[in-house]
Amino acid sequence: QVLLAESGGGLVQAGGSLKLSCRASGRALDMLRLAWFRQVPGQERESVASIRWSTGSTDYTDSVKGRFIISRDNTENTVYLQMNSLKPEDTAVYYCAAKDLRRTLPLYDCWGQGTQVTVSS
Repeated sequence: QVLLAESGGGLVQAGGSLKLSCRASGRALDMLRLAWFRQVPGQERESVASIRWSTGSTDYTDSVKGRFIISRDNTENTVYLQMNSLKPEDTAVYYCAAKDLRRTLPLYDCWGQGTQVTVSS
């Protein structure tokens, strides 16, 4: 079981930037894919970006391509989400999640506590 702890949320004006951090602990990360999700009250949780720890390969949902960058720091066991050109519709609670790629049907089953991002217009 990997433990995930997010930080870096806050209030920012539209067009601004924020950088979220997710520190992972408890096990080796090389067989994990880590992701950032976001959720607005009353809506389903949405995958924003993900990264395979071992290779660094990334994936993004269309709405954030060109604005958000997911990255990892091997020495800090931390995944980052650099969010640029923020829009009011990016307002949500952002969660870090992990799934074990060794499983037959990998699912995101480890979650952080979430961090609030609010973008004002």
